[in-house]
Amino acid sequence: MRTSNRFICVRCRPPKQYRKQNFSRPQNAETVAFDGLVRYHGGLRNLDYSSPNVRRYEKKGGILMSLKAKCFQVVVITIIGMVMAGAVSAEPPSILSIRADSRQVGLYEKFELRIDLKAAYNNPFDPDEIDLRAEFTSPSGKKLMVWGFYNPTSWAGLWMVRFSPTETGRWRYVVKVTDSQGTAQSRTGTFDAEDSSHHGFIRIAPNQRYLRYDDGASFYGVGLWYNDSYEQFNEGRITEEGLDNLQQRGANFISFFPTPLETMGTGLGRYDQNRCGRMDQLFEWCEQRDIQISWNIWFHSYISMAVWGGGNARYRNNPYVLVCSAKDFFGNEEAWKYQQKLYRYMIARWGYSRALFLWFVVDEINGTEGWTKGDHAVAEQWCRKVDEYFNKYDPYGRPTTGTQSGGIGQWWPEGYKIFDIAGREIYEAQGHPIPKSGKLGPDDENPLQLSYRNYATQVKNLWDGFYKPAIIGECGWDHTYYEPGMPGYLAMYHNAIWVSLVNGSCATPFWWSYSSWINDSVVTNQMLNFSRFVSDIDFANLSLEPAEITAGDCDAWAMKSDKIIFGWVVNPRTSVANESFTISGLADGDYEVRLYRTWRGRYMDKHKVQCTAGKLTDTIPELKTTGGHALHIGNDIAFKIVPR
Repeated sequence: MRTSNRFICVRCRPPKQYRKQNFSRPQNAETVAFDGLVRYHGGLRNLDYSSPNVRRYEKKGGILMSLKAKCFQVVVITIIGMVMAGAVSAEPPSILSIRADSRQVGLYEKFELRIDLKAAYNNPFDPDEIDLRAEFTSPSGKKLMVWGFYNPTSWAGLWMVRFSPTETGRWRYVVKVTDSQGTAQSRTGTFDAEDSSHHGFIRIAPNQRYLRYDDGASFYGVGLWYNDSYEQFNEGRITEEGLDNLQQRGANFISFFPTPLETMGTGLGRYDQNRCGRMDQLFEWCEQRDIQISWNIWFHSYISMAVWGGGNARYRNNPYVLVCSAKDFFGNEEAWKYQQKLYRYMIARWGYSRALFLWFVVDEINGTEGWTKGDHAVAEQWCRKVDEYFNKYDPYGRPTTGTQSGGIGQWWPEGYKIFDIAGREIYEAQGHPIPKSGKLGPDDENPLQLSYRNYATQVKNLWDGFYKPAIIGECGWDHTYYEPGMPGYLAMYHNAIWVSLVNGSCATPFWWSYSSWINDSVVTNQMLNFSRFVSDIDFANLSLEPAEITAGDCDAWAMKSDKIIFGWVVNPRTSVANESFTISGLADGDYEVRLYRTWRGRYMDKHKVQCTAGKLTDTIPELKTTGGHALHIGNDIAFKIVPR
């Protein structure tokens, strides 16, 4: 047993079986009161002082407590219970057992250890009290450190380590646990990693503009926000059927903000295990379907007390309110200490997953008091600290992003510099050019044209201003000209994904959000048609740049490299049939052109076009109803051009 400098005084006589001649009442709190079975431990500071059986005596040296004789056994039981629980053990920690879920796993698949250990701690989630980690050594000799975490799902192993191998062959690992009494280390364990069909983790490509997997394959994101709103057991909004629907439509990612893991019930530094279990489930579902996750760590509502009101103001129920105001959240040191422990737990528990591709650090930072009433420089310094934390400690090197809201005035160059991916939001009804009239005449500005030009402008500004991948991190909902469900809304979404592609975005716009309100306009075959088009473009291994293109009365954009040119031509007022487009700045010679009917998801027959004096011109054919069946080129067309 460990003794302490904090003691209590048992004023009454203890039961006969515990009496000794040297029992005496201490003169101050620094004296041992009873030299019997019990030596008074610091753990007794957790005793309920409000009990009617406890009388408090304040002294300068500490707290003196008086217990009635009938309560003495309660004290003995309390102390012995704490010693048995390991909370006050004076012994060094020890690792009792390690059980691997398998001795053979596929490349980039989960390898899991369940660990039984003895250590001294009060809060199993606090790495300052108990630090569990494992060092993995790859077949090539590379070492990776992975944190362990507390997960009380089995009495025989309350602790876990999760890891995904990035090389085939035999891996070695050693588990270490450290508490206030020392460090224990396991013997070396091994497991074998086999080849698999998985591509690996997603990182920024060497060209700094796009994303790629560990095996070098390109990743172009196709997806939207799909929020879970998990508040009670088995009541999340994300379903397997919903994920299946997205997969069938060509989606390969979702973005969501989870319900916070720290609650007023758990307190800061402790994590709701029901909610953590739900996160385990979501990650497993997405892994099974090869759907990637963009994890929004701080949704603005949870760090806002009143900004924008209603459901946008939830800080009063956030346990961080116990240490600082919403205004001070970004700069408060106590809050930052707890955040680092939260981030560590997130990386430890879910960092293994190949389904996690993006740390979306903060969504709409300007919707918080820390921005509206606090110092912008302090808020941006907080962004840097979070970005640096994940860049340093995520063993798989995932990128980060963060946003302001989608109004025309929320251009945030400092934020785009901080995060790995520049993320701009667009909500067109918040100041972007849209028609003012609810009844348009033939000479009025076309709402579809204004809409896709808004996306083109913002993506191009990100491409030109910041040498890094660019995304539209949130958009859509009903902050638009057309209402969801209208044909114009479907066309607006269709145009947004195509125009973002040909201006350099590394993913489709992150549309808000999967629900019955927008699904019939967004979660459609337009996603699938787009996914098919981008599937064979090697974004990660090309040196792409904007191409110079003209198309008469149409709008047109294109991206080019020495291996491929792809682009999009659109005219929302009429068909693009019989319209010509010209691309300048190409090497002379023969090229193969493939026109892609975006609404149908089909290529037209390929044909040859010659480039002369650096210019290549092609004409889009007219299609007519044939044999009683519809055949129409439509308002837009995409293309791919490769040198022969």
